Amino acid sequence: MKSRPADQQLLLELANLDGVIRAAEHARRTPEQAGRVQELLARRQSLSAELTTLLGRRDDITAELARVESDVAVVEARAARDAERLASSANAKEAQGLEHELASLANRKSDLEDAELELMEQLDAAQTAVSAKEETIAAVNEEGARLSAAAKDAVAAAAARGEAATRDRAAVAARVPADLLAMYERLAARGVGAGLLHRKTCEACRMVLSGTDLQTIRQASDDDVVTCPECGAILVRTNESGL
Repeated sequence: MKSRPADQQLLLELANLDGVIRAAEHARRTPEQAGRVQELLARRQSLSAELTTLLGRRDDITAELARVESDVAVVEARAARDAERLASSANAKEAQGLEHELASLANRKSDLEDAELELMEQLDAAQTAVSAKEETIAAVNEEGARLSAAAKDAVAAAAARGEAATRDRAAVAARVPADLLAMYERLAARGVGAGLLHRKTCEACRMVLSGTDLQTIRQASDDDVVTCPECGAILVRTNESGL
């Protein structure tokens, strides 16, 4: 195929714009924040499960503490009644029985108060653990919200870049002869459609061409459309091609 060198130069603009469009589409589909956002979602799910366990532990302790406090109140009320009966009793045997029961109630109250103190310490530790976990979840949520917003902005920016490059590409493509454009599109569908031959290197695939390949290209006319023997892209030649 033959085509004016100026028309072949237009393929470099197309290839560059195609690269911009591909990069923009990739950025739109997979913003750089996406991976971290997914990690945070998994982290939040794990933390939420841990928080549920901690809340259950705290609620169990709270319920047990309420039970012990209720038992203390019952013991105190029973002791108060026995004390009143003892104060008004004239029966020595009854008084002895009441004194014995009051001593038992005192021991029972002491045991309950020890249990109550231990449970209060456990409840304090459980609440501290809950608060710490809630703070961690809040931090994860904050980072997730910030990154999600940044990802949304990045997607919008990438979409705008892609749309602008697509418009520019259409304008450039309209200036390329139909047969040359068709050849470029066919090659671009499976890789890079065109690349500059710069200092004996194909910039489409970054391969340095051999002396034999360069000699073949050197013998081609300026309006001949030549391709890279390595990647198949159309090679656009200039004074800096090293020929």
